[in-house]
Amino acid sequence: MPPELLLGCDFSSAPTRRKAIVVAVGSLDPAGRRLALDELLRFTTLQAWGDWLAGQPRWIGAFDFPFSLPRELVEHLGWPTAWPELIAHYAALERPEIRRLFAAFCAARPVGAKFVHRATDGPAGSSSSMKWVNPPVAYMLHAGVPRLLAAGAAFPALHMPANAAGRIALEGYPGLLARELIGRRSYKSDDTSRQTEERRVARADLAAALVRGDTRLAISLDATPGQLEMLVADATGDAIDALLCLVQAAWASQRVPGFGLPEGIDPLEGWIVTA
Repeated sequence: MPPELLLGCDFSSAPTRRKAIVVAVGSLDPAGRRLALDELLRFTTLQAWGDWLAGQPRWIGAFDFPFSLPRELVEHLGWPTAWPELIAHYAALERPEIRRLFAAFCAARPVGAKFVHRATDGPAGSSSSMKWVNPPVAYMLHAGVPRLLAAGAAFPALHMPANAAGRIALEGYPGLLARELIGRRSYKSDDTSRQTEERRVARADLAAALVRGDTRLAISLDATPGQLEMLVADATGDAIDALLCLVQAAWASQRVPGFGLPEGIDPLEGWIVTA
C-alpha cells in the first residue's frame, strides 16, 4: 500500500487563475522531525481540485476552511444536529439564502455579539464559521466540505465512514501557527496596494522560523532556496498559508488514530487541528 501524501490547502470558494486554490504536498523524514516541501499545486476550479483529491488513494490533509457551523446557530435555525445531515442540508442551500438567514440571525443580536462561535474558535483565534464576508468562511464551508466528502474523505471527530480510511481531512488554520512564529504581524494581502515591504519581511521571517522549527509542533521545514524565495515572493500569502497547513497535517499524521484532536469534541462543531 503506498504511503499517504501529506497535504496543506489554502482554499478559495471561487477560485480563478489569479486566486487559485493552493495545495502544498510534503513528506516527513522517518523520525518525524523534518518536513520536505515536495511541490505546490494550484487549482483554478473547484472541480479540478476535487478531482485531484479523489484521484489520490491515500492522504492526510489540513484544509484552511471551517468544517462546520456553531451549534447555537444550527439549533436556532432548526437545522439537523448530526454532522452528515447538517452538511447535506447546508450544501443544498444557495449562497443568497445562506446570507439572508445568517444576516437575520445577526440582526436580532446585540452589537458586539452579532456572530456566534464554535468552541474551537477561542483557542484557535479564528473567525466565526458563519461569516459571509471578510473572510467569507461560510461560503468556503459550503464549497469545500461537500467536495471533500465527494472525494471520499473521512473527518476525524465528525464523520468516519469505513470506506474512507485512506483519505483524512482535518480542519487547519494557518493563522494559528503564524501567530506563534511572528506574533500578530501582517504578512499577506490580496490588495496590491497593501503588498508592502513590511509584509514581505514578515513572510521572510515566517519562512525562516519554519526552517528552524521554532513552533511547539517541533517540525522543521526542508525547502530549497528557490522554494523559500517563491514563498516569500507570493505577496498574497497563499503559498505560505498552504505550507502552514501542511505543517499542521504533518504533526497530526504522527498522532493516529486521534490525529492530535482533544477528547470530548462537540461532534457537530468539530475542531481545528493543533488548537
